[in-house]
Amino acid sequence: MREYIRGLPKAELHLHIEGTLEPELAFRLARKHGVSLPHRDVEELRRAYQFSSLQSFLDIYYAGADVLRDAEDFHELTAAYLRKAHEQGVVHVEIFFDPQTHTARGVSMHQMISGMRGALLQAERESGMSFRLILCFLRHLSAADAMRTLEEALAYRPAFDAVGLDSSEFGHPPAKFAAVFERARSVGLLAVAHAGEEGPPAYILEALDILKVRRIDHGVRCEEDAELVRRLALERMPLTVCPLSNIKLKVFERIEHHNLKRLLDHGLCVTVNSDDPAYFGGYILENFLAVQRGLALSRADINVLARNSFEASFLPEDAKRHWMRAIDAYAKDSAA
Repeated sequence: MREYIRGLPKAELHLHIEGTLEPELAFRLARKHGVSLPHRDVEELRRAYQFSSLQSFLDIYYAGADVLRDAEDFHELTAAYLRKAHEQGVVHVEIFFDPQTHTARGVSMHQMISGMRGALLQAERESGMSFRLILCFLRHLSAADAMRTLEEALAYRPAFDAVGLDSSEFGHPPAKFAAVFERARSVGLLAVAHAGEEGPPAYILEALDILKVRRIDHGVRCEEDAELVRRLALERMPLTVCPLSNIKLKVFERIEHHNLKRLLDHGLCVTVNSDDPAYFGGYILENFLAVQRGLALSRADINVLARNSFEASFLPEDAKRHWMRAIDAYAKDSAA
């Protein structure tokens, strides 16, 4: 099954590029910039990746991001992720980045975007991997700060395709950012939002009805509202689920308790993603394997999850059809 999943064409739609910062690269960049990390070495830093909540993770996540200082750093970070993703059968990526995490430290939008985009274009040339870039707002900061970030980023409008909303959910409902997302839509940007991870189902409804999102990132708490589950199934509203992240952050105690299979059985457009793989113990292959083993998913279930990843993507329809045919062909050849 490992080799089958590795070879299966997949899109990854929920990936924070800052969350791919492996400890080895963090220490190398810290030495480059003379930054002191709060841990002595790689192993001590890895041991710190035991989280009790989303906030306990974010505290380490933001501290780690401090080593990202110039375009070369963002290029190296992105290129390292893309190599790993390509090895694991990812053919299309839609990558989140958090400009506010970096502009607050004096890193320019140009350094971020040019570094990431350079690596993405290189991967496209060398391996054919397609991509979209999604600018996320930090919901624990003000809506005014998000609006300033959006206006600054519009100077680079051709470089990114959508806006998103991430960081801690508690006390920061999607409605807080209604005007920001309306402004983003006015210039043709698509929208996604984290909702229903630690926040209630009502946050999913706000993301749908107020922010007009095209995908829900996480969304696993939708199951607490049967009417919402029916709506999500009827509308084929994608959920970008991140299984290992959900276990690490105590959304579910064990992978065997995860509701991904139930959501799939309800007809929802569920996808599998890695979220912040350097911190949560696995990239997309490890996430697929975790749910396959923990939830006893069949090969047919795995194929549906892969097909869903393209259906939920921002690729044009002809590209979606191409990859779905490729999945069908791969499944048929593997069964022969």
